[in-house]
Amino acid sequence: MTSEVQSAPPTPRPVSAPPSQMHSPAPSRSPLRAMASPLASPVKKAVASVRGYLEEVGHITKLADPRDAWLPITASRSGNAYYAAFHNLSSGVGFQALVLPAAFASLGWTWAIVCLTVAFAWQLYTLRLLVNLHEPVAGGTRYSRYMHLATTVFGERWGKILALLPTMYLSAGTCTALIIVGGGSMKILFSIACGPACLARPPTMVEWYVVFVCVAVVLSQLPNLNSIAGVSLVGATAAVGYCTMIWVISVAKGRVAGVSYDPVKASSDVARTIAVLNGLGIIAFAFRGHNLVLEIQGTMPSTLKHPSHVPMWKGVKFAYLVVALCLYPVAIGGFWAYGNQIPPNGILSALYKFHGRDVSRLVIGLATLLVIVNCLTTFQIYAMPVFDNMEAGYVHKKNRPCPWWLRAGFRAFFGAINLLIAVALPFLSELAGLLGGISLPVTLAYPCFMWLAIMKPGRGTAMWCINWALGSLGMGLSFVLIVGNLWGLVATGLHVQFFKPAEFQ
Repeated sequence: MTSEVQSAPPTPRPVSAPPSQMHSPAPSRSPLRAMASPLASPVKKAVASVRGYLEEVGHITKLADPRDAWLPITASRSGNAYYAAFHNLSSGVGFQALVLPAAFASLGWTWAIVCLTVAFAWQLYTLRLLVNLHEPVAGGTRYSRYMHLATTVFGERWGKILALLPTMYLSAGTCTALIIVGGGSMKILFSIACGPACLARPPTMVEWYVVFVCVAVVLSQLPNLNSIAGVSLVGATAAVGYCTMIWVISVAKGRVAGVSYDPVKASSDVARTIAVLNGLGIIAFAFRGHNLVLEIQGTMPSTLKHPSHVPMWKGVKFAYLVVALCLYPVAIGGFWAYGNQIPPNGILSALYKFHGRDVSRLVIGLATLLVIVNCLTTFQIYAMPVFDNMEAGYVHKKNRPCPWWLRAGFRAFFGAINLLIAVALPFLSELAGLLGGISLPVTLAYPCFMWLAIMKPGRGTAMWCINWALGSLGMGLSFVLIVGNLWGLVATGLHVQFFKPAEFQ
C-alpha cells in the first residue's frame, strides 16, 4: 500500500483522470458522444493524435495512472518553484533546529562546526540526487513517492524492509513529536498570558495535546499537497521568525554567568562516547524532509520541454539557503550565549530558564506562539504521505475517488492515533536517537544507492566512487548510531512510564 498504485485497474471498468489535471483544456466529451455519424471514429483518432502531440511537445502533463489524480500527493499537478520552496522550507526547518546548541555542548566548537557543515553539504547533495531521480528519463516514469522509488530499486520485499519503517517514522514519528512540542508550547503560552497571579486552573498536558490535535485535524481537511502551499508558507515564515527571535535575544543578552565552551565532562569513557554519538545524532536529525522531496516534486507538471526538476531545484536552493541562515545562527549563537549550560531540550528551554524574567513577556509569548503555528503547519506536510497511503488503499480496491467523509475520517483517525502514542508512550523521546539512526539512511545513504542502480554510471568513474563512498559511509554512520544508542539504553536504562506525559520545558 506504500508503493505507487499499479497502472492496470483491477476491474474492466474504464477510469479517466479529471480534466483539472491537464494544463490545456481537455476536449469536451459531449460533442464526441453526440456524434453518431461514421466520422465519429476518425474524429476521436484525430483528437487522440493531437493530444499525444501536445504531450510530446510539452503542453500537457501525462499521467501514468489516471487514478493518481485521486490521491492527495498527485491530485494537483500545478505546483511551481515557489510552492517547492514553501514546502521544502516548512519541512526542512523547525523545532529540531533549536536543539543544535546541545550538540555543540557535546562536541565542542571545532568538531561541531565541521560536522554541521559536512552534514549540510552531504544532505544537499543527496537531495539533488532525489530531485534528478524523480524522473530519471524525460517523459518516462515519475517516482512521486519515496517508497515507489525504494521498491523499484531494492525490490518489493527489500524496499519495504529497508525504507518502510524509516519513512513512516519520519512522517508519523515527526507528527507525534510535533504534538508533544506544540501541546507543551500551548501550555507555556497559557501560563505567560495568564501571568503569575492567574487564578484559572490551567489545563493538563494531555488536554493541551487534545487541543493541538483538534486544530491540526481541522487544518488537515485541505484535500491535497498542492492545496497546503499557503499553509507551508505560514509555517516556514513562523519557523524563520522564532529561530531569528530566539538567537537574537540570546546573543543580545550576552553570555550567562560561568559559561564554558569545553565539552561536557563525562563520568566515564562510555558516557563520553554516548554523548558524542548523541551530538552526531542531533546534527544528523537536524536535516529532515528527504522523505518528502519526491512527493513535493510530484505536484509539479513535467513534460519533455519543461521537466519538473528545473523548478524543483530552484525552490530547493532558495529553501536551503534560508535553512542554513536559520540553523547556523541558532547553533553558534545559542552555544556562544549558554555554552555547556544549554539544557538538553535546546535554546528555547535556555531562553525560558535564563531570561524568563528579564525579557518581555510579550516577546517570549510571541516566540512561543510562532513555535505553535510552525508545529501545526508542519504537521500537515509530514502527515500527507500517510494520508496518501490510506486513500491509496481505498482507491486501489474500489477504483474510484475517496469520498470526502471517508477522507475526513482517515485524517481524524491518524490524529487520534498520534495523540494516543504521545500520551501513552511518553518515553519514546528517549528512543529518538535510536529511531533517528534507523531513519538516517533515508537522508544520507539510500539516495546514493538509488542513483547508482538507476543511472548505472561506469565502474570506477567519479560519480560511481562518490556515491558508493557516501552511501557506505551513511550506512556505517547509521549502524554506529544504532549500536551507540542501544549501548546507552543498556548502560543507563529506559525509564518506562505509560500515560504520564512529561512537562515540556
